[in-house]
Amino acid sequence: MVIHNKSIAIISGGPGGLTLARLLQIKGANVKVYERDVNREVRVQGATLDLHQDTGLKALAAAGLLDAFKANYRPGADKMCIVDRNATVLYSDYEKQEEAFDDAWFRPEIDRGPLRNILLDSLQPDTVVWNSHIVSLTPASDGWKIQFQNEETAVADMVIGADGANSKIRPFVTPIKAVYAGLTCIEGVVYDAVTGAPKVNELLKDGKIFAFGDEKSLIVSSKGDGSLAFYTGCNTSENWAKESGIDFKNAAQVFEWFKKEYAGWDSFWYELFTNGNVYFGPRPQYYIPLNQNWDAQPNITLLGDAAHVMPPYAGEGVNMAMLDALELSECLTNDGFTSVQAAIQQYETNMRARASKIAAMTLEQTAALHSPQALDYMLGLLAGN
Repeated sequence: MVIHNKSIAIISGGPGGLTLARLLQIKGANVKVYERDVNREVRVQGATLDLHQDTGLKALAAAGLLDAFKANYRPGADKMCIVDRNATVLYSDYEKQEEAFDDAWFRPEIDRGPLRNILLDSLQPDTVVWNSHIVSLTPASDGWKIQFQNEETAVADMVIGADGANSKIRPFVTPIKAVYAGLTCIEGVVYDAVTGAPKVNELLKDGKIFAFGDEKSLIVSSKGDGSLAFYTGCNTSENWAKESGIDFKNAAQVFEWFKKEYAGWDSFWYELFTNGNVYFGPRPQYYIPLNQNWDAQPNITLLGDAAHVMPPYAGEGVNMAMLDALELSECLTNDGFTSVQAAIQQYETNMRARASKIAAMTLEQTAALHSPQALDYMLGLLAGN
């Protein structure tokens, strides 16, 4: 294989980067993952992840980790209800029978923490180098020198950027920049949902709530640790979060914003903001131009959001990253290529074409779910229209 006797540095230990590390190690590659978190015990924020049969689950199967996933996913967490701004239920599948795991449309949910642990535990000891926040990348001989914030350095023959939407590696691959999608989310986490948000938690039933109205969205997801995560979605200017004057560490200020911005929404939702033990963070949404293209380089490439960031309203982000990892690993370990550059070129060509189709669908859905017809659109999707 073209990476024989080459050292590979994967920047960031998210699902895509860790999946790639596992797949390459199976084939005997020399891999290190450089992760900015201080250690693996750092709390992982965010909602649950739904993995799809032909992408995320396909990658886990190739990595020999499907049984571990089945032991850790959350049956029933994929169930949901659709409500209006007053929390009136318009659709619910809470009572439906659990789908078979191998059903083509089954999208089992898993919390980010357990998925990360499955992938970490599958790697060889010391594969992940913690507390490695990259600050610079420079060419060194036929490879790269990586400088970290803690003043440590590393060298590698090949670098793979799996470091998300604000990738430090992407500028070394392409000058094409992400475009603002016209939408900003505020992420929130209620750490004890039973006591902190009892009415919302009762409606949630360990699944998901999708609420729409006034060209806005509010999505709530249960988590296995008893917390819940939620995301508001509003059409805003690109720099709204910085220019709003809101201190997102101040729950009272965020609550005042919600009452004004969601003025027509029922007070049912207020407990998400007033329980006294909650986290908030603004998330402006971006996407990569659908026609992006670049020439493959001999020893550096991208996967996941670093390659093709898009809004989360189709549930494809983590699945795309894990499929990227699978396809990149197959190219790099395929004896049919004569060079690393040729393997990268094949991977990037397929990855860009695939991502462009998914991003176009995601952008269409994002716009529809923040339009005056959002509820009709969502109910139509569920009805198969």
